[in-house]
Amino acid sequence: MTVPSPARPLAPKREIFGWAMFDFANQGYTLLIITVVFGDLFTRVVVGDAPDYRLGNLLWSVALAISYLLVVVANPVCGAMMDYSRSRKRFLFASYVLTVVTTSLLYFVEPGWIVSAMVLVILSNFAYAIGEGFIASFLPDLGPRQALGWISGLGWALGYVGGLVATAFTLFFLGDVALENYQRIRWVGPFAGGFFLVAAIPTFVWLRERGQQRPVLSARNLVRMGFARLQATRHALHEFRDLRTLLVSVFFAMAGIYIIIAFSFIYGAQVIGWDEEVRIFMFVTVQLTAALGALGFGMLQSRLGARNTYILTLSLWMLAILAIWQTPTLTGLARQWLSVNWQAQYVFLVAGVLAGLSLGSSQSAARALVGVLTPQAKAAEFFGYWGMAAKAAAVFGILGLGLLQWLLGLADAIVFCLLLFLLAVLAVLPVNEARGSEVSENWQEG
Repeated sequence: MTVPSPARPLAPKREIFGWAMFDFANQGYTLLIITVVFGDLFTRVVVGDAPDYRLGNLLWSVALAISYLLVVVANPVCGAMMDYSRSRKRFLFASYVLTVVTTSLLYFVEPGWIVSAMVLVILSNFAYAIGEGFIASFLPDLGPRQALGWISGLGWALGYVGGLVATAFTLFFLGDVALENYQRIRWVGPFAGGFFLVAAIPTFVWLRERGQQRPVLSARNLVRMGFARLQATRHALHEFRDLRTLLVSVFFAMAGIYIIIAFSFIYGAQVIGWDEEVRIFMFVTVQLTAALGALGFGMLQSRLGARNTYILTLSLWMLAILAIWQTPTLTGLARQWLSVNWQAQYVFLVAGVLAGLSLGSSQSAARALVGVLTPQAKAAEFFGYWGMAAKAAAVFGILGLGLLQWLLGLADAIVFCLLLFLLAVLAVLPVNEARGSEVSENWQEG
């Protein structure tokens, strides 16, 4: 039912900072394990099917896809249980502990231990990914809807700073991803787990659990209650048509983003053939531009609106994908028109700047727009649907690219992302932000 609801006050600065520190902490996992180090280590050393690494790339896609499928199944019902029991911090803490433990255990994986590596990646990425939905469900509690853009942007920006700190330390002290350096680089798992363990402490100290806690149910009854709440939501979905439409767009956008997260540094190593110093410089460039993009577009959202900002970031993504795909062509044009003998790996850095600006801003804008369209009483459940859409997209996108690169090679398969971001733009056009915000602001459970 809908009744008039007073505007939410801005949460204390300490609580907002504590919430944002979880993004700071978990980006170390994303970059060290999924994007920069362990993904490359898995394909080139643990599997090691040189020269094209097609089997390694495919198995990496399968491991990530399985973990995201588990999130798709678990996220909405966990969200419904959290909303009922007012126990979001307990669920968040459980996902945090599981991520830390399973990530640290990657140290014990040896070259050729493909199954062991895949199991640990599945478990750790499941725990990390479902935790993303848990922490996002606190966003609507932190301020009025017009403030959610910069709050979400602050979290993403801190996340990229955290990723920069964690990965810079790792690359400096642990060295290159190579078989001959395996005894040092294998410490990436324990370091990523330890970084997450320490950096997320402010979250659990300062973030508040709002709402009166309900009587504790047995695990079985709590699960039943979760499914009952999901059933009730299905009957009320017609009232949240703008959120439903947005989630379709999120599906396509996140499919493209997860492809970039999982394969961008693999693309640089296998297709562009970059040197180690260019790889490091690309990492720093993407992190800084992603942080600036999240902050800048987050502040811009209060002027343009969440929907328009989101569309702008998706358009920027399409430009970035074109630059990635056409790096060899752009290199040739630079030689012809500017008379400069640049290598493709340096031209690829331009694509990295565009991708970085897109990466931080698009995810922050999407999360904030979900917050604008989400009623406070169903925050965990609806962000569970957001997580379900994003992780289902990850399965679709990563497996799709894995199969396409198996058939066509990675260089041409990356254009699949361009289609995904175009579909995301088309899907979000019918969303009416003002209408959806009014519905969510006035919604209360009967």
